Amino acid sequence: MKHQPFEEWLLNETSLTPEQKRELDLHVRSCVYCSALLETEMVLRSARMIAPAEGFAARFRVYLAERKLADRRRRGWGAVLFLITGLPVLFWLLSPLLSRFPASPSAWIVSLVEWGIFIVTTVQAMSQAGEVLLKVLFGFMPPFVWLIVVSAFAGISLLWSVSIWRFTRVPQGV
Repeated sequence: MKHQPFEEWLLNETSLTPEQKRELDLHVRSCVYCSALLETEMVLRSARMIAPAEGFAARFRVYLAERKLADRRRRGWGAVLFLITGLPVLFWLLSPLLSRFPASPSAWIVSLVEWGIFIVTTVQAMSQAGEVLLKVLFGFMPPFVWLIVVSAFAGISLLWSVSIWRFTRVPQGV
């Protein structure tokens, strides 16, 4: 049974034509799901709003201030961790330049060219090693094992993405 227009009519507060009201009424009589949805909506509409407890706004302001402070601390520690892990990699990449830094400008240019060649040859060597490894693995492993490996990689990637989403999303409400 199709619920789409009826769910939309029940959940959105739009005015319905007499024809739509008649269709909705007929559908709600025959559909348990939509009738439960209509009952739930009526109960929610009939519930009276209560005032927040005394001092709610002040407690909420304190909570938001604590939350902002905790987020600032978390970001600060993240930046420190990023610097601690990123600086050694940066120094490794810039080591050919840094070793000749006190020398003359011509030594800097030579060092810069050597650094560029170092990066290019490193990337080429890694890609060639990866190609050889993949060729050996493709010949060694049957296709169903590759399906398992790719599925596991996809699952881990999904888990990683969800974890990042969970840690970076800003919670709404109290």
